[in-house]
Amino acid sequence: MAFGPLPSHPDVQVLSDKVVWSGRFQLDVVTFRQRRFDGAMSGERTWELFRRGRAAAVLPYDPRTDQVVLIEQFRLPALAAGMEPVMVEVPAGLCDGGEDAAATVRREIKEEMGLATDLLEPIGDFVLTPGGSDERCSMFVGRVQAPAPGPDGVAGNGGLASEHEDIRARVWPAARAIDDAVAGRFPNSVTAIALLWLGLRREWLRARWA
Repeated sequence: MAFGPLPSHPDVQVLSDKVVWSGRFQLDVVTFRQRRFDGAMSGERTWELFRRGRAAAVLPYDPRTDQVVLIEQFRLPALAAGMEPVMVEVPAGLCDGGEDAAATVRREIKEEMGLATDLLEPIGDFVLTPGGSDERCSMFVGRVQAPAPGPDGVAGNGGLASEHEDIRARVWPAARAIDDAVAGRFPNSVTAIALLWLGLRREWLRARWA
């Protein structure tokens, strides 16, 4: 994916913006000045900017059974961070070619767990790593019919074979998943944000989707 120049801003002077790597993702080196809180312009600053662009994520929720469906998959960056590399997540992905965020989550939930969502409720837009990346994630909760899980809670496997994805779906009681999020047991930030939102709005959402 190719990225254009940085958006203009009256308090930012971009002195140079160089693409130094363009592989699966793009890495830019940007030299800039920004207006300080005292009104003066800062000195020259140089930052590496990891370009990922727009992304979207959805928390699959079944209001009838009061369950959520979460996925598990291997994440190399989590291993690099010294954490358990198999993370509990919600379906998510990049918005391909300017794709609408709602279309992205409907596509991802189908690819990653074989489910469809008929209603989406926006949670919000979040910059996940503001110190280094431009990734902006639009988050939703989506109404689904939770599949019948096996004795261990596993409800199936998904992912794109062309990308060697290995994804496992698991059904959770909503209350348990929310409690685990409050206790800090989900180190994936998107998962935690979505479940904490559900913890605050769950009864309202169940009434809305009844």
